Amino acid sequence: MSHSVKIVMVEDDHGHAKLIEKNIRRANIANDIVHFDHGASALDYLFSDEVRAHGPLLILLDLNLPDMSGTDILEKVKSDERLRRAPVVILTTTDDKVEIQRCYDLGCNVYITKPVDYEAFAGAIQQLGLFLSVMQAPEI
Repeated sequence: MSHSVKIVMVEDDHGHAKLIEKNIRRANIANDIVHFDHGASALDYLFSDEVRAHGPLLILLDLNLPDMSGTDILEKVKSDERLRRAPVVILTTTDDKVEIQRCYDLGCNVYITKPVDYEAFAGAIQQLGLFLSVMQAPEI
């Protein structure tokens, strides 16, 4: 039985979150998007029975959250037997090469640096939308 891939967006900047969602929709992706602006609430959701019951996820993760680091969330997700196959796309302003390598080492699938420039950011998000439109997420 196939379920639609649910997109879990963990992003504390509401302007960025709106832009991400708008460009995902512009790429004709109609999947449900569940938005969290704090890491703790995102983790509560990711480890909930509801997520266990409803199958595949794609996680869009900012690294700079008000209550914890996105790398902590990434580490928890990738070390969980049930969640570890969920694709994780890092969307962050952090372009530090050490941090990028650490995220890949922890198991992120794609690392996108959010440009400060609005047009470049919109372009990056449109590319993400195209990526998501062809991506298949495994059942969890």
